[in-house]
Amino acid sequence: MQSALECRPKLHIAIIMDGNGRWATARGLARTAGHRAGVETVRRVCEAAPDLGVTTLTLFAFSADNWRRPPAEVGALMGLLRHYLRNEVAKLIDNGTRLSIIGRRDRLPGDLAEDLADAEAATAAGDALHLRIALDYSSRDAILQAASVVDGNGGLTREAFGRLLSGRDASGDVDLLIRTGGENRLSDFLLWECAYAELYFTDRMWPDFDGEDLAGAMMDFRGRERRFGAVGVVETHAGQIPSAA
Repeated sequence: MQSALECRPKLHIAIIMDGNGRWATARGLARTAGHRAGVETVRRVCEAAPDLGVTTLTLFAFSADNWRRPPAEVGALMGLLRHYLRNEVAKLIDNGTRLSIIGRRDRLPGDLAEDLADAEAATAAGDALHLRIALDYSSRDAILQAASVVDGNGGLTREAFGRLLSGRDASGDVDLLIRTGGENRLSDFLLWECAYAELYFTDRMWPDFDGEDLAGAMMDFRGRERRFGAVGVVETHAGQIPSAA
């Protein structure tokens, strides 16, 4: 029998949560204060997402390149992740949220990888929202690793290759990619999965982002015509030559 999540139309939203450090600096605070405020935003967005029709939410929490940041800031980020797991798993279970982690785990400090696996197992039955957190993640590395597995296999389909990229937590293509913080780039995030994603960039810093901002992004998304390389409805009716994308 299918779960409630499986029966609904699948809408996959990905968010690059940018602007924590700049938000804190602008207020005369340490950058870590911005990361703490960003955790509160994660909670707000996760609570708002299901009511907006979102079934899968992928958040870019820590990139493979973020190890270059000052050790104190990296340590604080890992500490915040531990705090999140310790304080939020029970709420995720109550809200029907399934937690998955994508990215590398072998470079995580201490027994954090084990804690993450425990959290995934504890929330596995969640069917209201699939929350995927990208941690120590690089899209190019993921593509390279998947390609190395199938080297010489010319019969592989796009769908099968996509499953290799995400492993057991494959969630298909991204429908809408949101980036906060005023930057307009993908930063090595879900490059394969975002091939036909609609892109939404906002100047709002991540700690200021809330359910209303997510609703606004969703309204903008639903007003767009997604053609996937086909001819647009307006172009067809007007007899115009279609564009390539």
